[in-house]
Amino acid sequence: MVHSRAHEPLTVSDIARAADLSVRGLQESFQRVLERTPMEYLREVRLRRAHDDLLRSEPGTVSVADVAVRWGFTHMGRFSGEYLRRFGEYPKQTLRR
Repeated sequence: MVHSRAHEPLTVSDIARAADLSVRGLQESFQRVLERTPMEYLREVRLRRAHDDLLRSEPGTVSVADVAVRWGFTHMGRFSGEYLRRFGEYPKQTLRR
């Protein structure tokens, strides 16, 4: 569900409902199995999708902001910082490849 609906504005409650778990049960399961919270996992999925989109896009046909918003990131500074930590470069550098 997280992967198929990553572009939607999901909450922990949405994910728990889809998994037929309580919010607490979902959080415990994610922590035990993936060593992260459900929202951290969702953010990682979205970052990877944004990265893939930037790699596939032609410079000048899309902006970093377009891709970020498509994957649920509304604060460009925060997106850029998280992207840098995850991929070792800024989103605009990936787009220019």
